[in-house]
Amino acid sequence: MTLARLLGVERAAIFHVDDVGMCHGANRGFLDLAQRGFVTCGSVMVPCPWFREIAEAAAADPMLDLGVHLTLTSEWEHYRWAPISTVSRASGLIDDDGFFWRDVASLRRHLVPEAAEVELRTQIERAQASGIQPTHIDAHMAAAMLPELLDCHVRLGYDYGLFPVLPRRIRFAPEPQGYDATVAALDRAGLPVVDFIRGTLPVAAEVVEPGYRKLVEELAPGVTLFALHCTAPGDVEAITPQHASWRTNEYALFASGIVAEWCAQLGIVPVGYRKIQSLWNKLRS
Repeated sequence: MTLARLLGVERAAIFHVDDVGMCHGANRGFLDLAQRGFVTCGSVMVPCPWFREIAEAAAADPMLDLGVHLTLTSEWEHYRWAPISTVSRASGLIDDDGFFWRDVASLRRHLVPEAAEVELRTQIERAQASGIQPTHIDAHMAAAMLPELLDCHVRLGYDYGLFPVLPRRIRFAPEPQGYDATVAALDRAGLPVVDFIRGTLPVAAEVVEPGYRKLVEELAPGVTLFALHCTAPGDVEAITPQHASWRTNEYALFASGIVAEWCAQLGIVPVGYRKIQSLWNKLRS
């Protein structure tokens, strides 16, 4: 049975903010939008400098729908983070500067899957110990969706009772056949799978509103994940000057409430991962 049928909806959207904990602006953006009901969920980057701030907020508000943004890369030029489970170069997780590799290709060349699994488990367990009650796991830069880690990704979902976000249809799988086989196995087991994924639009300010409206209007029947990067202005401009405007413009659009209005007009149901996690845990057992 499809996730949409399990949820009792025709068209649903998961408005999800990635990279929470990466910087102060990411935390501010998510908390503002979540508290106003303009996004439904987000996921935290445990190794990042501003993780403790979002962990304290989540501990104070257990209604926040947060997952763990499984992190194995550190992409920005001057703003970096490192594994929390090891300082050993033998782990294959650490570059010459002592941080995670900047890109997925470099990570894959050096990957030691066993060490990566230890790191991912440590991230989940630190999130739980900090007071967060995670609902799901997803993958920063899709690193934890590499073919060598797909089985691990699903296993972590089983072991910790967290919904593994592995959308049914993606364009960026390094080895599509292996990815499709993993999704098919979830289907055969009768477990929920998100149908589609859409991401942050890297467009000029004047194109933001019409671009997102088109995405919303053209949603196919099923459950679509919006992998957003809504960030309040302030510090992200120094961290990533080339990408900051996409994130802050996206935040401004959602903060205006207009996306929620579009969904109401079109009969699109916003959903978070807490309910999907309940379905996952019921069906996996």
